[in-house]
Amino acid sequence: MNRIIAFRTAMLGAFALALSACGINSVPRAEETAKARWADVEAQFQRRANLIPNLEQIVMSSAEQERQTLNEVIEARASATRPEIKLEGDDLTDASKMQQYQQAQNNLGGALSRLLVSVERYPELRSQENFGRFMTQLEGTENRIAVAIRDYNEAVRDYNTRIRTFPETIGANIIHGAEPLVPYEAVSEGAEVAPELDMRSETN
Repeated sequence: MNRIIAFRTAMLGAFALALSACGINSVPRAEETAKARWADVEAQFQRRANLIPNLEQIVMSSAEQERQTLNEVIEARASATRPEIKLEGDDLTDASKMQQYQQAQNNLGGALSRLLVSVERYPELRSQENFGRFMTQLEGTENRIAVAIRDYNEAVRDYNTRIRTFPETIGANIIHGAEPLVPYEAVSEGAEVAPELDMRSETN
């Protein structure tokens, strides 16, 4: 009787180990990690969007000639923060939705960069304490965005590898019906890199 119990226990243990090796638990964990990393990406893009009103006040009061470029930033911000382009966890397998989100964020980043470059013509604006503080916050946020995207893409790579690799692919496809997640890729080369702008230095 003891031998039978021991045999059954060993078989149950082996079965549980086999299920674990087949991705029953590891695949969902990897998916949840990727979703959490995506939430970090969205949080950092939102952080950047939240800085725009501060820049708007600075430019409106000091550089009226740049109103048109500022308007482009404001419009791009509105587009990048539309509820309909926000990606939920289940949307991360949809390449078209990811592309739409990426395009909106890159449009905002491009408009913001053009405005900051044009503002470089105004030494009196660059010397303002508020502008210097804004630039520090923006540079920090752009760096956080780059790190968040890197971490998300690494989590996506890990998940996508698991669902395609034996033996985890068994549980991933048969039990979970897993689909590959879409990495975040810049629409234009280098668009995900924080801009290197130094507009706080004094000019002669």
